[in-house]
Amino acid sequence: MRKESINDDLKLLAFEFFYWFSRFEFSLKENKILKSEDIGANAEPGWDQFVKRFKGKFEHSAETQKLLDLNPKRQRVSANSTIEWKSVGLSDCSSDLCKTVRLVKTIRNNLFHGGKHGAEGWDDPIRTTELLSTGKAVLDQLARLGGIEGDYAQCY
Repeated sequence: MRKESINDDLKLLAFEFFYWFSRFEFSLKENKILKSEDIGANAEPGWDQFVKRFKGKFEHSAETQKLLDLNPKRQRVSANSTIEWKSVGLSDCSSDLCKTVRLVKTIRNNLFHGGKHGAEGWDDPIRTTELLSTGKAVLDQLARLGGIEGDYAQCY
């Protein structure tokens, strides 16, 4: 998708998704859900810790099921160093929350890292809109699940 062909609504939706994704990661760190608790380690959000802590409380919603159905793809290196779009591996996920988190992070990575030509759906503004709006709704639900809505929505 070329920048010139992106309509204002989709630009705003992309900004909104990035904004709320970053707020979610801030909220993880603010609530001591960290990748590492080692003194001197980089302060990084603990997505895996979030999954471990809340997988027992997670229940699918219409939005999380839609995210699974949309099935965002990931770029993989194939023969002759060409890049192909492949399904995100979920077989190592031991919970539905793990699958949900992995797919919402895939949306972020795909959007942020660019180079979407040839990707199934990424040149399609309707599918991109679905991915971004569904991803944002899922982030809202994850914030509620983790009890971190105050930091996520800046409501103190």
